Amino acid sequence: MTNLALAFFGAGIAAGLSVLGVGVGIGRLAASALEATGRQPAATNDIRTSMLIAAALIEGVGFAGIVVAFLLAGKT
Repeated sequence: MTNLALAFFGAGIAAGLSVLGVGVGIGRLAASALEATGRQPAATNDIRTSMLIAAALIEGVGFAGIVVAFLLAGKT
């Protein structure tokens, strides 16, 4: 395999791991938010707002990981 092929392979692995981490993070976030809403239904709006902000931050980190992976693959 050439260096270019290995760079693209590594970028694919890095992007996949980034997406996997984001999926796990948002899944745990949603599970915790639903559990909190079940325990305290009166705070549903506050919990939803906090969950959306945290989900946006998690997605941002995932996108940054994907961009860095493809930028590094393009450097070779």
